[in-house]
Amino acid sequence: QVQLVESGGGLVQAGGSLRLSCAVSGRTFSSYAMGWFRQAPGKEREFVAAISWSGGFTLNAESVKGRFTISRDNAKETAYLQMDSLKPEDTAVYYCAARRSGFTMPSMAAGGYDYWGQGTQVTVSF
Repeated sequence: QVQLVESGGGLVQAGGSLRLSCAVSGRTFSSYAMGWFRQAPGKEREFVAAISWSGGFTLNAESVKGRFTISRDNAKETAYLQMDSLKPEDTAVYYCAARRSGFTMPSMAAGGYDYWGQGTQVTVSF
């Protein structure tokens, strides 16, 4: 069975940084792209960033370009989201997602992902 476990969320002051981690298990010998999404109260789930299996291709939401960086370390079976220059509007529950085996390129659509983490809360104060 496939499992994604997120960590690294918490409270941070505006302008600060935070790094989220997503540990993947149950996907030995498979190749797949991964992504990060977020959802604030009363709002729909929003695309944040995505990365190819190789790590060579990334997609970023316009709202986070220049501030967030997605990366992955397949040897450690972990994906990351480095968040810098955080703003109060970044406050949301952040979800890690993975595509099906063989889908190696990133997607901006939530429907393009089949496996999801439990979510981790990120709160940015003024």
